[in-house]
Amino acid sequence: MAEQSILYRRIRPSVGAGFAVLLAVLLSACASIGRPDLQRLYASSQSAADQPPVILIPGIMGSRLANANGDEVWIGSVGKLLTSSYRQLALPVPGQPQPANPALHATRLTDKLAGRDFYASIERILTEAGGYQRGEAGVKVPSGRRSYYEFAYDWRQDMVDSAGELGALIDQIRLDHGDPNLQVDIIAHSMGGLVARYYLRYGGDDVLDDNAFPLTYAGAGRVRRLALLGTPNLGSISSLHSFIQGERLGLGRLPTEALSTFPSVYQLFPHPLNDWIMSNTGAPLDRDLFDVALWKELHWSIFDSNTKARILKQFADPDSGQAYYLALVDNFQRRLERARRFVWSLTVPLVQSPWNLRVFGGDCTLTPARIVVEDEAGDARVRLRPQDIEHPLAGVDYDALMLEPGDGAVTKASLLARQSLNPAIPRHRYSFFRVEGEMFLCERHDQLSTNITFQDNLLNYLLTRDLNP
Repeated sequence: MAEQSILYRRIRPSVGAGFAVLLAVLLSACASIGRPDLQRLYASSQSAADQPPVILIPGIMGSRLANANGDEVWIGSVGKLLTSSYRQLALPVPGQPQPANPALHATRLTDKLAGRDFYASIERILTEAGGYQRGEAGVKVPSGRRSYYEFAYDWRQDMVDSAGELGALIDQIRLDHGDPNLQVDIIAHSMGGLVARYYLRYGGDDVLDDNAFPLTYAGAGRVRRLALLGTPNLGSISSLHSFIQGERLGLGRLPTEALSTFPSVYQLFPHPLNDWIMSNTGAPLDRDLFDVALWKELHWSIFDSNTKARILKQFADPDSGQAYYLALVDNFQRRLERARRFVWSLTVPLVQSPWNLRVFGGDCTLTPARIVVEDEAGDARVRLRPQDIEHPLAGVDYDALMLEPGDGAVTKASLLARQSLNPAIPRHRYSFFRVEGEMFLCERHDQLSTNITFQDNLLNYLLTRDLNP
């Protein structure tokens, strides 16, 4: 600061005055640029009547869930978000009596909450600037109308099941438009992008019983364009953080034992191609995240003694509690193996890519990319954040080791399905990901859909007619 003050004192008054004028001109010019007028930009395109329908797919927690009586369990009120642990979101464990938690179904997307926009603005620009009207499955669509549809789904469930529901929606849209050859465009945020990518390859077929992954190219002829927004195409360390310590919600946390009943969250784990776990020296460790033995060794999730005690405490009968816990462990192991196959099913090579795919995402926020294991008297201690390192070694940059540019939840490398952030390093041959275009934003994960630059480029992508197939 002292050097800076001396520098400014040495500037002659006339020069300083000229600089001030120039700065004022620049600021005035920046202010006059403002935001793009999307309605004016795309008004002329609204005369084209044959625009494919659009399906908007939210990410995890992006659909509201209600019980059979219509009472909203997720998200509910702002007060509930701040104070509830949402334990009632836990799914039944196979082989155990149904819990008291009611069966839930998805109702609609989370547009706004407490004045904060999630998907409201993107629906608004589709309507106001794109000329689309909100459609409802099962309702006939007049010729010449542009329609968009919400795909609200139960984000706790296996993504293969969600892909099947997406396929059913597309089939219904074809019926509603009276066109058996109709194609749709898809905008998919976060986990929704993985659901869409699975559908493109396999439709609603469950190919996870073994490692063959027979491709059906179900999306060929049904999907024209897919816009992926902040999708963790090689998984997310942030999902692992949540599984280890629970998911922060308002002032509380959704406990890890509840998360362990969600098949979808396992399917968000980092792909085996990632160097996701490191020693405190900075060297990668050879550990299998999809092997339950590792979770037991590191006392993660339901294998933590405090978590186990909390689970057993819910049962008045110790035998019933122990039976439930053993069933939970068995379910955990099966879900891990199924998730392993899921992540591999999305990266096996395609002979053809009969759809156009573009990627949008953030790269301005340091984002969890790896965790570190420290040894304490022969006991492995896992560190999730650089500030958690208790015995840092000289010469090891833990910030650079554990964090990479991204959107706060998904790294840029995962967004692009690359095992390395370095664009000069070719994508791994077992990470097949053919993309026609990329765009990067300075926006956090849950606010990507609200970014005006994304919205502008999205409309241009959807409405342009001369893209390569």
